[in-house]
Amino acid sequence: MANLDILIYPDDRLRNVATPVTDVDEETRALISNMFETMYEAPGIGLAATQINVHQRVVVIDVSENKDQPLTLINPEIIESDGRVEHEEGCLSIPGIYEQVTRPELIKFAAIDRDGNPYEMEADGLLSICVQHEIDHLNGVLFVDHLSALKKRRIRKKMLKHEKDR
Repeated sequence: MANLDILIYPDDRLRNVATPVTDVDEETRALISNMFETMYEAPGIGLAATQINVHQRVVVIDVSENKDQPLTLINPEIIESDGRVEHEEGCLSIPGIYEQVTRPELIKFAAIDRDGNPYEMEADGLLSICVQHEIDHLNGVLFVDHLSALKKRRIRKKMLKHEKDR
């Protein structure tokens, strides 16, 4: 397994739209394993392949306290949503920045697991927020895109300054 490099905002590659996975094979499963290792090491609760410069529709999530409930989403899509909730979000690609984002409170999504089996799942709370956040990544959208133009400019400026200081 490998700990992969995570792209940092405002890297333009984070804006790429991921392509669907056509075959869940050993290469896909190796990518998933490496993504979990990278996410846990970061540490984070979700990681989209786009964030490691792999533009396939693959997401890994684990919102459990003990990091023992890994969830793989291949070609995920939200099929139902309801309600609205505001929740503080952060991102491994935008380290140190946390802002309130409004999203649907409850979702139902469809995806494929690491063995190639399709499934559907309902989610609320942190899992719902995380699934939506990571699907956004696959579509080239970042949580800062849900903020006001002023906040977005401020965060971009801060990230560029941080990059220059490294």
